[in-house]
Amino acid sequence: MTEIGKKVKNFTLPATADQELSLNDFKGKKLVLYFYPKDSTPGCTTEGQDFRDAKAKFSRQNSVILGVSRDSLRSHENFKAKQQFNFDLLSDVDEELCKQFDVIKMKNMYGKQVRGIERSTFLIDEAGVLRQEWRKVKVKGHVDEVLEAVKALK
Repeated sequence: MTEIGKKVKNFTLPATADQELSLNDFKGKKLVLYFYPKDSTPGCTTEGQDFRDAKAKFSRQNSVILGVSRDSLRSHENFKAKQQFNFDLLSDVDEELCKQFDVIKMKNMYGKQVRGIERSTFLIDEAGVLRQEWRKVKVKGHVDEVLEAVKALK
């Protein structure tokens, strides 16, 4: 499991735009890795739009945004195109990265217990070290909070 202050184990996952992305691809940049439950659902759409709208501000801070869920690449491509996301989405159908960051939790859905992604965001520095994490994220105001943390990271 990944811990604050420790180097994040490298990962490689299929991503939108017909590519595979690894943590190592982002050496020298800050990485905002946000996990969300499901493509095209209201909270996940709002969160993605907020990151999309703030992307230029993140870029000015030498940081990259990546979204992660268990949805298929096809679902991701549709979601990204429909919402005009200007960042890539990683497809973690095998829950490999979800397990690495411990974001799979039991959740209540319409009175039933289901396994799902707990909305979470992780800030990784230029050297690949986890610097901050947000768990049980509430969408409203979250992106601004992450941006402030990115700016504070020296």
